[in-house]
Amino acid sequence: MFSNYLIGLREGLEASLVVCILIAYLVKTDRRDALKPIWAGIGVAVAIALGFGCALEFGSQELTFKAQEALGGSLSILAVVLVTWMVFWMRRTARHLKTELHGRLDAALAMGTGALVATAFLAVGREGLETALFVWASVHAASDGTPRPLIGVALGLATAVLLGWLFYRGALRINLARFFTWTGGMLVVVAAGVLAYGVHDLQEADLVPGLTNLAFDISSTIDPSSWYGTLLKGVFNFQPDPTVLQVTVWLLYLVPTLALFLAPVGFASGKGKVKEPDEPGSRPSKAPQA
Repeated sequence: MFSNYLIGLREGLEASLVVCILIAYLVKTDRRDALKPIWAGIGVAVAIALGFGCALEFGSQELTFKAQEALGGSLSILAVVLVTWMVFWMRRTARHLKTELHGRLDAALAMGTGALVATAFLAVGREGLETALFVWASVHAASDGTPRPLIGVALGLATAVLLGWLFYRGALRINLARFFTWTGGMLVVVAAGVLAYGVHDLQEADLVPGLTNLAFDISSTIDPSSWYGTLLKGVFNFQPDPTVLQVTVWLLYLVPTLALFLAPVGFASGKGKVKEPDEPGSRPSKAPQA
C-alpha cells in the first residue's frame, strides 16, 4: 500500500504543481477569463487518464491467462521505462519548469480558447497517463485480492491535491528539491520491483525462459501471507522465490539507476556538481497568491 501511496503522491504532486503554476500566472496577470479553458483542459486530461486505467484493468480481464501475463509483463516494463524517464526529467528540468510553462501559456493566450485547453491538457495529461500506467503495473504486481493498493493510490493523490492547494495559498513551504530527490529514489526502488515482476509475467507467458530456475526460495522463512511478507510485497514487490533472471534484472536496473539518480547534477556529463534547481525545487521565497 505504501508504494502505491508514494506513486500517487509523487505523480499527483507534480501535476498539482503544474496546475498551481498555470493558475497563479493567470491570476497574477489578471487573466481570470482564461481560467475556465484551463480547468476544462485539466478535466479532459483527468478523464482520459481514468479511462485509460479502466481500459487496462477491464480490457485485460477478457484475455487468456498467458495473454494476461504477456500484457502485464510488457506494460510493466513500459511503465518502468516511463517512470525512470520521468524522475530523471523532473530532476534535470525542474529549475526551468515555471519559465517553460509561462512561455507556453503566453503563446496559448495569444492563440485563443482552444490553445488554452490544449496547453492545460498536455501539461497535465502526460502526468495522468504515466500515473495510470505505472499504478496499474504496480497494482498488478502487488495485487493480493484486496483494494488496499488502490486505496493507497487514492490517498496519495488526495495528499498531493491538498499539498498543491497549500502551496498555492502560501500556507506550506518545503524544500521541493529534497522532496523530489527522496521520493524519486524510492520510486526507483519500487520500479525495480515492478520490473522484476514484469519479467516474471513474461516467464509465466512462456515468452522468456527460466521460470523454474529459482535464485532462492525462502517461503518457509518469510510467509507471503504474513504481515511482514505482505509489507515487503506491498512496498518492494518482494517475492520469496524469485527466478535467477528476476534477481539479475532487479540488480542490473536498481544499482546503476539509483547511483546515477543520486549523483550530483551534471556529474554524468563531466561538469561536476552544480547548484540544485531553484524552480520549483528549492524552498520558495514567496508563494503565489490568488
